[in-house]
Amino acid sequence: MISFIDKLDKSILIWIHENHSPLFDSIMPFITNKENWLLPIFILVILLGFKSGKKGKITLAILTLSIVFTDSICAQVFKPFFERLRPSHISLDGLNLLVSKGGKYSMPSNHAANVFTISVIITYFFEYLKIPMFIFATIIAFSRIYVGVHYPSDVVIGSLFGYLVGWTALSLWVILKIRELKRRQTWVWYESDPPIFKN
Repeated sequence: MISFIDKLDKSILIWIHENHSPLFDSIMPFITNKENWLLPIFILVILLGFKSGKKGKITLAILTLSIVFTDSICAQVFKPFFERLRPSHISLDGLNLLVSKGGKYSMPSNHAANVFTISVIITYFFEYLKIPMFIFATIIAFSRIYVGVHYPSDVVIGSLFGYLVGWTALSLWVILKIRELKRRQTWVWYESDPPIFKN
């Protein structure tokens, strides 16, 4: 079963690389480069932390904790456990590597995990962003395959893990919010109208 998945992974990867386009060859390395997202991330932090009220601050806190967890588990636990070499670290005919080889191991994709965690949490609090955020997440995840540093299954597993972490964090937040409201604590409340407590 594992050998079949590995063979299928390589087949899909090589098919994508054999059908590459000059436009994507120029765009995808830019999209996949984390340094190009430092300014947007900084702007996001400013907007959530200083321009979106209590809801923004709560979102930022949950987001920060979740990303730290997602990124560290993927990099420090899963990758050493699976020990799956990146396609860029092996001799794979037809691979069109567009960026540096990256780290040694590929399973799962940190990029995919992180961006799906971000999308789940942000769109829970700001639902109108759901479509653009998940399109953005999918493009980021696909870019890892396109530039040649991840197999499709690395990205799928990373995306699913990020999605799961996001919803787990939100579930814990809801539990905490309900508990605090029962204790008549209003710091968890970010709606315009104050909560009504019954005697």
